[in-house]
Amino acid sequence: MTQEDLSKKISDLKEEKNGIILAHNYQIPEVQLEADHLGDSLGLARKSSEVDADIVVFAGVDFMAETAAMLNPEKKVLIPDREARCPMAGMLPVKLVREAKRDHPDAAVVLYVNTLAEARAEADVTCTSANSVQVVNALDEDEILFGPDRNLAWHVEQNTGKEIIPIPEDGYCYVHRMFSPEDIRLLKEEHPDAEVLVHPESAPEVQKLADYICSTSQMLGRAEKSSADEFVITTEVGLVHRLGREFPEKNFYPVLDEGICREMKKHDLEKVYRSLRDEKFVVEVPSEVAESARRATERMLEISS
Repeated sequence: MTQEDLSKKISDLKEEKNGIILAHNYQIPEVQLEADHLGDSLGLARKSSEVDADIVVFAGVDFMAETAAMLNPEKKVLIPDREARCPMAGMLPVKLVREAKRDHPDAAVVLYVNTLAEARAEADVTCTSANSVQVVNALDEDEILFGPDRNLAWHVEQNTGKEIIPIPEDGYCYVHRMFSPEDIRLLKEEHPDAEVLVHPESAPEVQKLADYICSTSQMLGRAEKSSADEFVITTEVGLVHRLGREFPEKNFYPVLDEGICREMKKHDLEKVYRSLRDEKFVVEVPSEVAESARRATERMLEISS
């Protein structure tokens, strides 16, 4: 089927089944364009709770769909490709969280939403890259267990003055780990007037070269309000597609064209269509896990509202 045919079939199924499509900023352009709501993990978590829908097709990775399922037990949450699993989330099994809590009984546990639900059920509160500093600053504790991304933990420590203990010791996003200071310097030589926007999952030496440290949603906001015409974008290339589409008068340069999340790109329009048509693959979180993880997520939403 052509993209136009698929789009028409998806539109008809959404109306028939009262369904919506949520898509992360790192999705391929065709899926971005088909989404009812496009955004980062925090924005999509909020949107999943606000929408009037019976079925939510989540074009993202596993932990994102789990968040939507936890927040909306009355809705059927689907993921088009069940192999869309975040490697970083898999670096923090619940066993490691429990061990860290035993070793640091007075510490607050803040887990990045890029973590599987079972681990998040052990957290006091979750966070995203957009609100991590705000969440940690809102806590009374000065000692924070933070996982799974070590680079985001470093960013939080620099901006809160609290003792941040990363769990695991070296959790990381393989895409953001690709970026080097030399990549940015080369682009700045070519485009000296460009603003450098860096995602906080990047290494500290890369963050230090940023004009602004930004989540994906914050990069969109910065591009909109900045007087600059050029931007060096230090995150997954999917966001560059959206930036170029929404701000065609400006130029956006990805630090690496190879900065691609293979797991995010597992979804395509055909899979979105089949997911909605066949109502699979259903994302389910055990009720006892969901209840605890939902509390940590809801606390995050309260702090960042």
